Amino acid sequence: MPRATPPALANPARIPHLRWLICGLLFCGTLVNYIDRGTIAILAHHLQQLFDWTESDYGWIVFAFQLAYAIMMLVFGGGVDRLGTRIGYALALTWWSLAAMGHALARGVMSFAAARFLLGAGEAGNFPASIKAVAEWFPKRERALATAIFNSGTSVGTVVAYPVVGWLFLKWGWKAAFIGTGALGFVCLAAWLLLYRLPRQHGWLTPAELQQIETTDGEGSDSPGKGLSWLEIFRYRQAWGFTLAKFLTDPIWWFYIFWLPKYLIEVRHFSIAGLALFGTIPWVAAVPGSIVSGWLSGFLLRRGRSVNFARKTTLLACALLMPAGILAVFSRSPWWALAFISVATAAHQGWSANVYTLASDMFPKKDVGSVVGLGGAAGALGGMIIAPVAGYTLQWFHSYVPLFLIAGVMHPLAMGLVHWLIPRIENAVPPAAAGG
Repeated sequence: MPRATPPALANPARIPHLRWLICGLLFCGTLVNYIDRGTIAILAHHLQQLFDWTESDYGWIVFAFQLAYAIMMLVFGGGVDRLGTRIGYALALTWWSLAAMGHALARGVMSFAAARFLLGAGEAGNFPASIKAVAEWFPKRERALATAIFNSGTSVGTVVAYPVVGWLFLKWGWKAAFIGTGALGFVCLAAWLLLYRLPRQHGWLTPAELQQIETTDGEGSDSPGKGLSWLEIFRYRQAWGFTLAKFLTDPIWWFYIFWLPKYLIEVRHFSIAGLALFGTIPWVAAVPGSIVSGWLSGFLLRRGRSVNFARKTTLLACALLMPAGILAVFSRSPWWALAFISVATAAHQGWSANVYTLASDMFPKKDVGSVVGLGGAAGALGGMIIAPVAGYTLQWFHSYVPLFLIAGVMHPLAMGLVHWLIPRIENAVPPAAAGG
């Protein structure tokens, strides 16, 4: 028997393909998220001179962001599942926008670390809410592409940050750069509160699209009942595979976000103006990397291949491209270095889009936020480790070579662990049930 149309759909105003507008909202939020977190990286060289930071000081400032991000990933992961996607995301967006603007009040290492801690705490809500929204609004065969599209906001946000932060800094100073970028979040907040609802509660959704969302989800990926606790989630090998993949590879993206601008200025001798023009190249390249990988995964599914084959084939291809970043640090030409780094950033974003879909491929919608939160916390924990390691490596050895070597090998290692812990990507079942 077909489901009755909910009262909310009696509204005659309908928008075809509304789920892609929702995806656009997630893209915009992620874009602003990365503008806000990347502002300090672009200004790091100037701030180091202004406030007399050492390399390790900057590493600990980044560490403060990662620490809060790790803690609040756990809080927001479960919180989004309990509060709902609409309220949970609105709370996170408000929090991180205020924290981003608050950097203008900082005066030294401790106050910048405090501002970064508050920013990391708020920004942790973006991905658990976004992945859960994708699970609520998209059938399984479209989730990798939807995730790739909104996840490309990480790259586009970084691209936009370079000229925007550079312009604000050169015209009005470093404080204006933090205030101006932080204020962008409130534009996204207004659009989010206006447009986001669950599919069956949305008055602008056509009945045909609602049926597509609900009837093509595949393999009974949702189930009623109480959500899993954190301890219960870790009874599943699938959760360990997802979490370790994030732990090993997220820090590489953090490294590129927070240290690439410094590398280009200090080693490749870019100015702030040159950075605004050419430092965006790796992040521009990351956008098609994310989208193409999401498309490839969906294409393989449409061709009749299994979720296991589609996701792992795409992940493997991305992992094998990551060592290109190692070539960058040995290249004499800054342009070849940018080219090799661009291959790595594109490959990482392709990897990231498909890793995120593993949570909704294997766990019910009611648990997706919690699973993503745990994985995100693990990724931030890895980032906490690499932040002081990078700072002290540069302070002691004055070389980026060890850091680029690490960045080049972690994804292939993570791919091996994913395949070992998750021999087949399918709906997660409790260990007792699997053994019975």
